[in-house]
Amino acid sequence: EARRGAGVAGTPALLVHDEQQGVAVAVVVGLAYELPVAARVTLTLDIRNTDEDLLKKAESEVARHISEIESVYGVSITTRSLARFEPVQFDERIIDLIEGICSDIDAKTIRMPSGAGHDAQMLARVCPTAMIFVPSKDGISHNPAEHTDNEDLENGANALLRTMLALTDHEFKERR
Repeated sequence: EARRGAGVAGTPALLVHDEQQGVAVAVVVGLAYELPVAARVTLTLDIRNTDEDLLKKAESEVARHISEIESVYGVSITTRSLARFEPVQFDERIIDLIEGICSDIDAKTIRMPSGAGHDAQMLARVCPTAMIFVPSKDGISHNPAEHTDNEDLENGANALLRTMLALTDHEFKERR
């Protein structure tokens, strides 16, 4: 007979991440056990996508998966939404401008959907917006182990400076 308990039931929830890759969703997982026996587990999912329909599909799949975990492991799972925002699209003109500036300073660019709740996500609803990320060693960010090479920091700062200076020379028409 399968062991019943929050610790065991919390483990399959981590597998949702791999299943969701098929719909291009980034899922950030936080997991906290109450020890010594995991009678209660707190699991945090941050589901991201730049496409609202795919985001809704992922949320539906997560809900279905949670139901399956409850049934298979005989546990009760309580869910609540801490925040939910519709995805935004950044301004292509600004993105193109940033890419051109990065090319001028020999900085490599990669278009990377974020979906993170940065200020730019809110600003994009009211004004032309884009974001500049700099690479972190081994992709580790928002963590004490995060490290970005000085050259990448300098390139990011220069790209931001040159973008802001260029934008002061342009007047963007209302985009909506």
